[in-house]
Amino acid sequence: MASEKGPSHMDATLGRRIEPWDFVESFEPRALRKETYLLYELRWTSGKIWRNANRNTTQHAEVNFIEKHISERRIRPSTNCCITWFLSWSPCWECAKVIKEFLSQHPRVTLVINAARLFYHTDPQNRQGLRDLVASGVTIKIMSMAEYRYCWEQFVNYPPGEEACCPRYTPEPMMMYALELQSTILNLPSCLKISKSHQNQLAFFNLTLQNCHYEAFYLLALGLLTAFYPTWR
Repeated sequence: MASEKGPSHMDATLGRRIEPWDFVESFEPRALRKETYLLYELRWTSGKIWRNANRNTTQHAEVNFIEKHISERRIRPSTNCCITWFLSWSPCWECAKVIKEFLSQHPRVTLVINAARLFYHTDPQNRQGLRDLVASGVTIKIMSMAEYRYCWEQFVNYPPGEEACCPRYTPEPMMMYALELQSTILNLPSCLKISKSHQNQLAFFNLTLQNCHYEAFYLLALGLLTAFYPTWR
């Protein structure tokens, strides 16, 4: 039975949670949203956890995060910390450079990036930026429904009784983005085509696979299908 309560009033993250509509519109895998939303979680070896969110301003959300936490001294060069990001768009090549520099100055920090969509995925500089991040030890993944559910529970101010009402997206676009991300990381040709469509006055993407060279089938064999279709046989 669903609880009649939303996030507890005693929840320390309550004032930092985002509204459900903001989460749905920002992280829909096929939605065209120009800004980037960043939900983040910091875990220290002491067991302390800090969760919050930010978005683009005059700078990209990733740069805002780094500048904020360095200036507030939450993260120092000697800090042992695991950072998890949930991004509505993957980092651009310029943000990738800033992230690499940040990590080189904070060698005890690890970073995991979960992205809902790939930002200008055919741009050579953006593709190289993602490869550079992976080479620097960053884990980059496409969000699956497990990540969407986690974000809903931990970052969203969901209404009372709707803790189980995380939006449910079809796994096809997630799988396509995951395939394109793996093609990028392995420096294979792009296999994803994105075209714009409009639905209910909102802009959406149509995603189709193209140039499915033999390497794509190898990637599928690595487990992408079972990752996004857990009951697939």
